Amino acid sequence: MYSFRNDYSEIAHPKILDALIGSNLIQSDGYGEDEYTKEAIKLLKYKLQGNNIDIHFLVGGTQTNLVAISAFLRPYEAAIAANTGHILSHETGAIEATGHKIISVKSENGKLNPENIQSVLDKHTDEHTVKPKLVYISNSTEIGSIYTKEDLKALNTFCRNKNLILYMDGARLSSALCSNKNDIEFSDLTKLLDAFYIGGTKNGALIGEALVICKDSLKENFRFNIKQKGALLAKGQILGLQFLELFKDNLYFTLAAHANNMAYILHDAIKEEGFSFFSDSYTNQIFPIMPDKIINKLQKKYAFNIWDKIDKDTSIIRLVTSWATDKDKVSEFICDLKESRI
Repeated sequence: MYSFRNDYSEIAHPKILDALIGSNLIQSDGYGEDEYTKEAIKLLKYKLQGNNIDIHFLVGGTQTNLVAISAFLRPYEAAIAANTGHILSHETGAIEATGHKIISVKSENGKLNPENIQSVLDKHTDEHTVKPKLVYISNSTEIGSIYTKEDLKALNTFCRNKNLILYMDGARLSSALCSNKNDIEFSDLTKLLDAFYIGGTKNGALIGEALVICKDSLKENFRFNIKQKGALLAKGQILGLQFLELFKDNLYFTLAAHANNMAYILHDAIKEEGFSFFSDSYTNQIFPIMPDKIINKLQKKYAFNIWDKIDKDTSIIRLVTSWATDKDKVSEFICDLKESRI
């Protein structure tokens, strides 16, 4: 059984594990005050071309979203998210548990734009409703689409004019930046967003995300909120060391490019077989629409998720490739797909 279920089935890239083993008996200060973390922050600031940013390392995506959004919002303020948004549909009410409502917006291809955000503002005009304050986007989105530079510029201008916080979930940021349709530079992010995170867990790291705070008013006392939410890791060097390894030789982008390329091979072969797709995805997640009888045959050898039902005989499946996806297994899947139609 070979898995196309997610991009974190494998534990970590060997270079990450080697770095962790090599530093295992070297004593370090705790809670992110170690030299590895300081060096990683310095390197990321250089790569992002942003000296006036704060960077904090956390363990996982849901934890990062919870800590960041709860710190950024006042008790009566709310977040706006696409109806596919991770904080809305896959985080067990983590944001709501901190006292902040998430306002759902029906979106096109998983992306928000100024027009559908304005529709929320038009309905929340006084103190009898929650106050929309933070715009949550994901890049790549939960259905594999990506934001263009023009998309982010439009959102940035709109949010600044409306005094909204623009926050990006970057769990699969690497895949978005390495997409063959991407036109955003890594260094653009600090200019176009108020805060975002760089996902490591889904791109070769053992664990870890790097939260980048760009807007000055969001920075103050942030470590207090990390600690209060149980997210200040005592052995913080584990996180800093991994990001140092991911970015010192651009391993982060090399791994994501491989994941995307494996998805492109699958996408093109599935399209050639005459199948359509649920979304326009140019990243490492694809969503083919197939008859259930073919899906059932494929599930005998491959693990993947059923995304949704189209009708009683047809479903959307999700195939996810990773930094470690074996090209031979991709070819094998394609052969089995062709045979399943006989």
